Order: sequence, then C-alpha cells, then structure tokens
Amino acid sequence: MGLEENKVLARRFISEGWDKGNLGILDELLAPTYVDHNPPPGLPADREGAKQGITLFRTAFPDLKNTIEDLVAEGDKVVGRLISRGTHRGEFQGIPPTGKQVVVEGIFIGRVAGGKLVETWGQFDAIGLLQQLGAMPPAGEATGR
Repeated sequence: MGLEENKVLARRFISEGWDKGNLGILDELLAPTYVDHNPPPGLPADREGAKQGITLFRTAFPDLKNTIEDLVAEGDKVVGRLISRGTHRGEFQGIPPTGKQVVVEGIFIGRVAGGKLVETWGQFDAIGLLQQLGAMPPAGEATGR
C-alpha cells in the first residue's frame, strides 16, 4: 500500500470504527494479529480488545466524534493528531454520567502491513478528561490537604 492508502485506512479506523461505532469494520481494517500497545485498563491488546475499547468509550460518550487535525504517513506508519468531543451520558471507569461535554486531544500511531493496521499506539489527555468530568481537580487547585 502507498502512503495515501495508509492514510485512508487510518481515517476509516477513526471515522467508521470510533465515530460510528461500526465494530464489524474492524475485522476488515485490523489484522488478525493486531496489537494495541495502549489498550484501556483491563482490556486485551488485540482486535477483540479494540472492539471492547470502542464500546466502552461509545457507551460513556455516545455522540463521540473525532476531528483529525493532522495526518502524516511515512514508510509503514501513519500518525494522527486528534481532537475528540463527546457528552458524558454513560458510566465511564466508575464515574456516573455527568452530562458534561468534553474535549480531549490525543495522538494515534498505526503501523500498516498487508493493507491492514497491525499495531497501534495511542495517547490521549486522560487527566484532562477526568478533570472535565469533575473526577480530578483542575491543575493548580488545592487538593484540600
């Protein structure tokens, strides 16, 4: 696959998998041996774990939408800078729904082989998310000690 095809693959993973919650598309986009190097706590680092992770986030934030701000491909890698937006309508990691709208930035790296994502790395501002949900004090606020 060429660099543009790799970028299309990454866009589909984000837009169809994450934004639309189409779990079936992951069997097409992710290799059977797929490895997620940063799965959510307690989830397996494979294709089934990716489906569970998407379900976890989409249950908590059913209107989840990712905006790809930058997408760069080089060799067998695709790197994206994302902004994720959603409304907290379901439980998330023990936090009951707050109804709050959140905005979280993140980075996605995918390695492509044979026309499929074979491994990914993802980092997002988890502390910022918890602060927006009220589960953690904002930076610089006293902790009450």
